[in-house]
Amino acid sequence: MRFRNIKKNAKTADIKESPKYIYAPYAKRVKAFITDMFMIYAPILYIIAYVVMSGKDDFQSSQLAPLAGVTIYALVYAILLSKFGQTPGKKAYDIKVVDDKSGKYIGFFRAIFRFFLFLFTATTLLGLFLPFYRKDKKALHDLICKTIVVEQKL
Repeated sequence: MRFRNIKKNAKTADIKESPKYIYAPYAKRVKAFITDMFMIYAPILYIIAYVVMSGKDDFQSSQLAPLAGVTIYALVYAILLSKFGQTPGKKAYDIKVVDDKSGKYIGFFRAIFRFFLFLFTATTLLGLFLPFYRKDKKALHDLICKTIVVEQKL
């Protein structure tokens, strides 16, 4: 009798659990990023170039203006991720950024850190190809920040 109980438990332990999340495809993540560039970053650059500065030539000759644009974009990005879990581009493609263990939204400072890690990852190109080789589709900045990009359940 005892052997049968052990055998039953072994069979139930062999059943693999289904994934807790539906991982967002890499194509959706890229499309969301491009959408964010047009909806958030381009207007920021336009305001800096034509409202704050006197035009495109001043913007191009300045070293501080692009840095200010990236900094403002990072702040907007971090606020949106920490409050809603998604940016407008991610909302358009029904994906969210959440903590990989708890499934909750990440905090503001973690979102800022994730953004700057994304910039580093994009410059090295190493972490951008990582999702092609992983089942959970995590990029390098997701691995370091312990976040995951999932499809929003409707």
